[in-house]
Amino acid sequence: MKPTLGENIAQTLIVIFITLLCVVTIYPFIHLASVSLSSPAEASRFGFHLYPKDIDLTAWNQVVSQKKIWIGFGNSVFRTVVGTFLTLIAMSLCAYPLSRKYLPHRSFYTMVILFTMFFGGGIVPTYLLIKWLGLMNSVWVYILPGIVPTFSMLVLRNFFMSIPAELEESAKIDGANDIRILFGIVLPLSKPVLATLALWTAVGHWNAWFDAVLYISDQSKQVLQFFLREIVITNADAETLGRSAIANVRYEASIKAATVMFAVLPILIVYPFLQKYFVKGTMIGSLKG
Repeated sequence: MKPTLGENIAQTLIVIFITLLCVVTIYPFIHLASVSLSSPAEASRFGFHLYPKDIDLTAWNQVVSQKKIWIGFGNSVFRTVVGTFLTLIAMSLCAYPLSRKYLPHRSFYTMVILFTMFFGGGIVPTYLLIKWLGLMNSVWVYILPGIVPTFSMLVLRNFFMSIPAELEESAKIDGANDIRILFGIVLPLSKPVLATLALWTAVGHWNAWFDAVLYISDQSKQVLQFFLREIVITNADAETLGRSAIANVRYEASIKAATVMFAVLPILIVYPFLQKYFVKGTMIGSLKG
């Protein structure tokens, strides 16, 4: 059928809205990339920066030559990779039994877990618990306290519930136990939702910094976002990058922009490889409750 006038207007408005949304989302990255590659005079110029008119790599050289930045980068990579992997394993081991109808008191266990998503002890009790567990100044404090995010686990549980029970029954007839069924049948069928949850978890780990402030005092165990915060927000450039890095204050804006881009690029590179699973995994995981 030929679209009506109202449908054409609605379609046009949707396209305009999506275009504006893309511009608003993408422009900050273009601006920061341009400023980070610009000369001091161009970087300090007020207004839009769509491309570097006077390319100067001094800011990037200062950032990538600093040992602390690479220490933070390594800790962030460890936290993101190991944390994401362990979270997926822990969520799967928790979500699979909760998705089986024959689990006794399944609804009660689900409600208890759901309760933790809305209510928490607060910063002080959590700090005391972390201290009592001996996780202070340990890289495992980045991973273990939040190893099973409640919302993501419930999404995974809902996906597992949508898998036909006949697959499990046939596997049990062939002699497979629950562990074999989970890792040999269920998880291979769950790649879209696992990729989506992996992206959520990885982004959360990569961007996290508050736990590093609370629980880590050893500079060799700090994450990249901690140093990024020191440079961009608290203006501790001299202490974080070294005084030689800002001997000329003209490069301050370029150094901050380069540091932000350095912290953002890894996730921007990884995202396209998981994006194709994102919508599919999110929709499938929310079909059944």
